[in-house]
Amino acid sequence: MDSSPAPDPRPLAILLMGPTAAGKTELAVELVRRLPCAIVSVDSAMIYRGLDIGTAKPGPAVLAAAPHRLIDILDPCESYSTARFRTEALAAMGEISAGGGIPLLVGGTMLYFRGLQQGLARLPDADAPIRAALLAEGERLGWAALHRRLSLVDPPTAALVHPNDPQRIQRALEVYAVTGEPMSTLIGRGNAEGGDLPYRLLKLVRSPTDRQTLHGRIERRFRAMLEQGLVAEVQGLWARGDLTTELPSMRCVGYRQVLKFLLGEYSFDEMLHRGIIATRQLAKRQFTWLRAEADCHWLADEGEPLARALALIAARRDRP
Repeated sequence: MDSSPAPDPRPLAILLMGPTAAGKTELAVELVRRLPCAIVSVDSAMIYRGLDIGTAKPGPAVLAAAPHRLIDILDPCESYSTARFRTEALAAMGEISAGGGIPLLVGGTMLYFRGLQQGLARLPDADAPIRAALLAEGERLGWAALHRRLSLVDPPTAALVHPNDPQRIQRALEVYAVTGEPMSTLIGRGNAEGGDLPYRLLKLVRSPTDRQTLHGRIERRFRAMLEQGLVAEVQGLWARGDLTTELPSMRCVGYRQVLKFLLGEYSFDEMLHRGIIATRQLAKRQFTWLRAEADCHWLADEGEPLARALALIAARRDRP
C-alpha cells in the first residue's frame, strides 16, 4: 500500500517577503521573466497614487515587463485596511491562478502578509469612549508614549506597529482595554474568519545576511530618492490642500520626515538623518516578524538568490 501523503490540490502561491531595500522587486521581476508568475504587491505605501519616489515604486519600464496588481489603487487622502487588502489580494490571486499563472506576492508590509495567511481575527467592535480617551492621550502625551505602553501589554503587536502610527496603536490599545487580552493573543488563538487560505504556499525571504550591508543600501537609496526629487513630490502632494499630517499616506516612512522639513520642523540634514534612521527602524521591525515566520527559505546575496528561488519553485511545482 502506498503510504505517501496525498497531493495537495490547491494551486501554488509564492510569498516573497523581506525588509525594505533588500532587493525584493528586482528578484520578483526576474522570476516573472522566467516563470508564469504574476505580481501582487504587498506594500501599504505603494497603494497610493502619487507616492512614487519615496516608495521605490517600479517605473513604467519595469511595470510593462512585470505588471504589479494593488499599486496605485488609492488616493492619498484615503485609508486602507488589512481586511480590504486580503479581499483584493485573494481576488487578484484567483484571477492569476484561473489563467494558469502563479500568484507572486511581493512586499514588506507584514500585517498584510499575516492577515492574508491567518485570516481576520474576530476582534471587538470599536468602543467610542475608549477610542476618544486614547486619542486624547495620544495628542497630549505623544503616540510614541502610547506605543511604549503597547509594548508592555502586547509586545508582538508593538513590534509590528510603528511608534508614529496612531491608527494602529489606538486600535491595539482599544482591543486590550475592551477584552483585557492582547490583540496578538486573540489572533494567535486562531479566532479568525477565513483563515484557511486556498493555496499551498512557498515562502521566500530576500535579505542580505549582514545587517550593515542592508543599512548601507537603505542610506544610499534614501539619498538617491532625494536626488530624484522626493522633496518636490511631497511638496506637490501637500499643495493639494486636502491632506493632513495624520493621514496614513503622509505618515509613510520618508514622507513623514520630508513633510516635517517642508513645514519647517526639520533642517534638511536632520530630515536626511531621520529618514535614514526611520527606514532602518522599519527594517528592524520587519526582521522581528520574519524571524518568527515559519517555513521560510532565506535568500541571501551570496547564495545566488535567483538561482535558489528558481530551484525552490521548481521543486514545489514538481512535488505538489
